[in-house]
Amino acid sequence: MEFVLITGLSGGGKSQAASILEDLGFYCVDNLPAELMPRFMELCLAAEEKYDRVALVSDIRGMDGSGKLRKAIESVRALAPIRILFLEAGTETIVKRYKETRHRHPLDPEGGDLQGAISRERERLSWLKEQADVVVDTTDYPLSRLRSRLAEEFDRDSRRSGMDLHIRSFGYKYGIPEDADLVLDVRFLPNPFYVPELKEHTGLDAPVRDYVLSFPVTGAFLDKLMDMLSFLIPCYEEEGKPSLMVCVGCTGGKHRSVALAERIKALLQERGFRADCAHRDLK
Repeated sequence: MEFVLITGLSGGGKSQAASILEDLGFYCVDNLPAELMPRFMELCLAAEEKYDRVALVSDIRGMDGSGKLRKAIESVRALAPIRILFLEAGTETIVKRYKETRHRHPLDPEGGDLQGAISRERERLSWLKEQADVVVDTTDYPLSRLRSRLAEEFDRDSRRSGMDLHIRSFGYKYGIPEDADLVLDVRFLPNPFYVPELKEHTGLDAPVRDYVLSFPVTGAFLDKLMDMLSFLIPCYEEEGKPSLMVCVGCTGGKHRSVALAERIKALLQERGFRADCAHRDLK
């Protein structure tokens, strides 16, 4: 079992880190009381592989003079290995983040001494930072950089670096998919529906596929599309987008869009991208 404790300064980026680890396959729990951590670990271990990767978020609110978090970490380590991820940022950066969100710092409930609260929190968490396996300073850190940094540390499969591409076919007569990022209209291509021997087939069948791909305009479209996607995908990755939904539509979602979606998936995979394909309206 892989267990990660996400902690650090308030405003340091713990919530963003939890979201990233969740994308990497962790089961994440926010602000579980320190005294419950050992019991929670026991339950996860009893569930065997169901919770084989767990991340807990803890902050200054879970600590007091009795050293609850210290004791909890010691108890958890007696059960299984634990890695501590500590996130921090410069004082000016944290102040700016609090001003933007208008939240109150947990050590400054009256809102009159934010910088003092940040200083006190640094001092109180110094012991935890010293125990941390990974320390990340998120000052001037864009989300994409944080995602890459945490993927280096916690991604089991190096092949998961990069974006997940989902190619979906659909029929315009049934509406555009609500979760689409990019929508491609291929109704400009000749329609196999009007070819009697092809009408009852789908884009998954070789006769329809070969028909759709046989036209020069189809080849030109695919060439230009792959140039565009090869440009866009790294740009989306740089901005921290974990996945891209590319939806290909024709009239009924059974012929042209299906054949093109399958071909786009194959071309992306040939170029080293991770892509899958599904067909919303094929049935």
